Amino acid sequence: MSTFGNIFGIHEQALQLRQERMRVLSENVANAETPHYKSKDIDFRAAMSASVRDMANLNRTNQSHMESRAVSGNYEVFRNPVNTAADGNTVELHHQQMEFGKESSRYLATVQFIENRIGGIRRALKGE
Repeated sequence: MSTFGNIFGIHEQALQLRQERMRVLSENVANAETPHYKSKDIDFRAAMSASVRDMANLNRTNQSHMESRAVSGNYEVFRNPVNTAADGNTVELHHQQMEFGKESSRYLATVQFIENRIGGIRRALKGE
């Protein structure tokens, strides 16, 4: 957990996972015409659950030890498509674009939450 872990809670890990999921979805879109490419996704719920468990289990025994910030584990999954292309490609472009749009909105909401927390801390430090 980072220095600000208590302030941001799970939102720091959520932001990292959302960013990773958008990377995977954009990779799918980029490979929409690649023969035999298999569409991937990230199981956000499983990754967040594991991240919360990891945060609860990690204790620093020495101040000089590094803190764990990365989300560990591989939560990348293959998606079962409704339609598979004749060349074996499983990317359904409309679905990937829709999922990317939804994930972008969630990412922005998480960023907004973190920004609001920072704003609250600034106001508290100024004594407002």
